[in-house]
Amino acid sequence: MTVDEMDLLIRRYDGVRVLEGQGDLFYLYDPAADLPPERQQPFATIVTGDHYETVSRLDEPGAWRLNLGLTKATYTSLFGPVPTERDADGVLDSGHDYAARDRLMPHPFYASQYWVAIIAPTDLTPVEPLLAEAYDFAVRKYDKHRARQTH
Repeated sequence: MTVDEMDLLIRRYDGVRVLEGQGDLFYLYDPAADLPPERQQPFATIVTGDHYETVSRLDEPGAWRLNLGLTKATYTSLFGPVPTERDADGVLDSGHDYAARDRLMPHPFYASQYWVAIIAPTDLTPVEPLLAEAYDFAVRKYDKHRARQTH
């Protein structure tokens, strides 16, 4: 699977707005395209290089990382409690090789917020249900925010 293929898959979801920066893609659920900056939390990202960290070795040929924000229940069902210990660079100690390709793992920095990552996925089978959950979770958060705004 390529970055372009994953990008097209995510863009197929209704109400998705994509922000781009440094070659990376940030997917927000924002059907009216009017979320204020402080509410623009992506549900998925594609990171294509070592712009933010080097532990994933995303500057290697063919490396890119899909990141998904999940519910606590799903995250803990996959990996157990979130890691809390960080090294000197801020990388969470989850016991995973953060540079391993095509392996679902806790996100090296955001696992404590229930984010998962996979570098250069080749098979959609494990990714699609998690992507759908991340999207649905974003929709629920958006709807709750909208409901609070109207009351």
